[in-house]
Amino acid sequence: MKRLFHLSCLLVSVLSAITAFGQGRGIPAGFRPLFNGKNLTGWHKSRTTHQGTTGNFYVENETIVLKQQPYGQGGVLLTDRKFRNFELYLEAKIDSFCNGGIFLRSTESGQAYQIELATPGGTGDLLGEMLPISQSAKATKLASVWRANDWNAFRIRMEGEVPHLTLWVNDVLMWDITEPKNDFVAGATEGMIGLQAHWSSAYQPGVQAFSMAGSWKPGGAHRFRRIAVKEL
Repeated sequence: MKRLFHLSCLLVSVLSAITAFGQGRGIPAGFRPLFNGKNLTGWHKSRTTHQGTTGNFYVENETIVLKQQPYGQGGVLLTDRKFRNFELYLEAKIDSFCNGGIFLRSTESGQAYQIELATPGGTGDLLGEMLPISQSAKATKLASVWRANDWNAFRIRMEGEVPHLTLWVNDVLMWDITEPKNDFVAGATEGMIGLQAHWSSAYQPGVQAFSMAGSWKPGGAHRFRRIAVKEL
């Protein structure tokens, strides 16, 4: 009887694990998935960003994959919905020598507060995309938790008319800051969540002093999974 009881407990544990796998696995409790694991329903490619409008964005193995197409032309994948105060959870796997980012309260053209994704580079740093921000932040503890060439979990909190932003990577606090002011034009307090594949060449020759040729290696990709949000 005792053996049967233990076998029953084991079966319940296995079934629970399978159920959790099907419901999003590592997504924290209280978060609502933004990605269904099958297609890009709920997302759209920006047609106005200077990053590019022809990037190759698709779903493979329950993962959103961002690649340039043609080489040199990236883009931004945006949620259809806008968000104001929220926590965002996602897991990212980024190829080396490929520059991208996670956009927060983004406009359609990709003006946003940005979490940098670039190795080598400033992964985890807070920057502005087409948005001069009042206060940036550096993820100085990243090296102690980062898993190279593997999946890493990002949890980002953004709230307030004057943005208060917090970042955890693999459950370790990277930074927690409040901007001195709202940096958006006209003080916007909501926007889309975006995933960026950086451009690395223009269709026409540009000013040599503004070269982004090293921003994306040929064939490189950024991958995202388990994307979920909790509105505050």
